[in-house]
Amino acid sequence: MLEVKASRLSDGEFNRGVFATCDIKKGELIHEAPVVPLPNEEHEHIEKTILADYVYEYGINHTAVVLGFGMLFNHSYEPNATYDINFDNHTFDYYAYKDIKKGEEVLINYNGDVDDNEPLWFNKED
Repeated sequence: MLEVKASRLSDGEFNRGVFATCDIKKGELIHEAPVVPLPNEEHEHIEKTILADYVYEYGINHTAVVLGFGMLFNHSYEPNATYDINFDNHTFDYYAYKDIKKGEEVLINYNGDVDDNEPLWFNKED
């Protein structure tokens, strides 16, 4: 259902994205990404690495390193996918927010909500 390919949305050394290998219907589960939870007090170590741009908040006491395709979805303020945190299964569950065509890049809003247009943390002025 998904594959990793070069994305036109990123311009860095690792310009990858996740693409649909078949048509995906709105509401369909796209991917269940397992997580490695880290206590908040260990987050300061992640901040010193490139992983800081790839981890998610995971409740109030943890940060999550999301495995599988979870770390590779690119951002859009007009996403075609969304996610829910499944604390019982320790997964991030990604769903089609709109119909996604074969070959289309699967995009999420990094702010967590599809309608959240706030600047992203790495674009905010300090």
